[in-house]
Amino acid sequence: MEETTCRVCGAAVLEFADLGDQPTANGFLLPEEVAGEFRFRLAVGACTRCRLVQLVTVVPQELRYHAGYRYHASGSASHRDHFAADARHFLEAELTGPDPFIVEIGCNDGVMLGTIAAAGVRHLGVEPSGNVADIAREKGIRVLSAFFDEECAAAVRAEHGPADVVFGANTICHIAHIDSVFRGLDTLLTPGGVFVFEEPYLETIVSGMAFDQIYDEHVYYFSVASVRAMAERFGFELVDAERIAMHGGEVRYTIARPGARVPSARLAGLLAEEEASKLNEPATLAEFGRNVARIRDDLMTLLRQLRADGKRVVGYGAPGKSSTVTNYCGIGTDLVPFVCDSTPAKQGRLLPGSHLPVRPPADFADPYPDYALLFAWNHAEEIMAKEQAFREAGGKWIRFVPDVEVI
Repeated sequence: MEETTCRVCGAAVLEFADLGDQPTANGFLLPEEVAGEFRFRLAVGACTRCRLVQLVTVVPQELRYHAGYRYHASGSASHRDHFAADARHFLEAELTGPDPFIVEIGCNDGVMLGTIAAAGVRHLGVEPSGNVADIAREKGIRVLSAFFDEECAAAVRAEHGPADVVFGANTICHIAHIDSVFRGLDTLLTPGGVFVFEEPYLETIVSGMAFDQIYDEHVYYFSVASVRAMAERFGFELVDAERIAMHGGEVRYTIARPGARVPSARLAGLLAEEEASKLNEPATLAEFGRNVARIRDDLMTLLRQLRADGKRVVGYGAPGKSSTVTNYCGIGTDLVPFVCDSTPAKQGRLLPGSHLPVRPPADFADPYPDYALLFAWNHAEEIMAKEQAFREAGGKWIRFVPDVEVI
């Protein structure tokens, strides 16, 4: 059902981009499952009061996270390194008491908590997708299979006591019931505890034209200003905001109880940057919506010209955001016959909506295509280093953010 009011403060939401009819981004299909595929209108708007950018229509969470969920956070070397560093930071700076306890919302396959568990620190992952939760358990990580909300938080505190840290990475923006999350945090956190979460940054999406970050799982698109307003509305305080390199540019937010910590200078700096760039202004977001349509047209013009010239184009990477691009642009197998991805759970299936076949990386070189459409652009450096033979064979990369270009 479409919402015209803000899920946080109740004010009106002004729509600024419509990405058309879309499936669930990680709903990879077997060929026999194509009939009856779920679809919805993918559109985003901004609250006219607290400026929080959000989806107009939210797909029920049970359709997004389930036993067949295909995203594995440990699949990238850069992800593994990043989350190991996160864990070391918590161990050194936050989990220093006599019996510390950390809870991760959406722990996926345990890529962060593995380091915590190895250090012998009490922990709990809250993960609703059964398949990735089982992978985490196989690593010796304690996992509760549930959606995090106030009821879940109360149950966790009753069994384990209060948490010094509650962490979420690329998870909090997925949760429509954010009010219940904050009530749960109020129940679960110690008086001096912190809620730390890392999410795609609205500024990165807008300035970098990363429109493919918009899909069903991402209910919210946070700016520092909107997170500050959200924290205050639910009785907390934003005390830090730090840019990080994940997924092309995210922000790590730290929220505490009011007065528990001194807000950082870099928080003030990011808020000033947003004000100067007019990031949260309706005119800025409207211009973004117009530029998204321009990129779609430029990409389709290029792909059609390459087909006319007899060139072969293969997709590289099948992240959730590839679904947004292929469905919004109308990319079918006539233009891109298949996509290669290293995640075994995706191989042999079809990309949602567009139904491009997903094949293993070995098929990329059998033989090399003339061009590779880089869907996993946030891992460009890692991918291009691995695929030097493709370039040496004369292959070229196609990128589409922030503009369509051939590398």
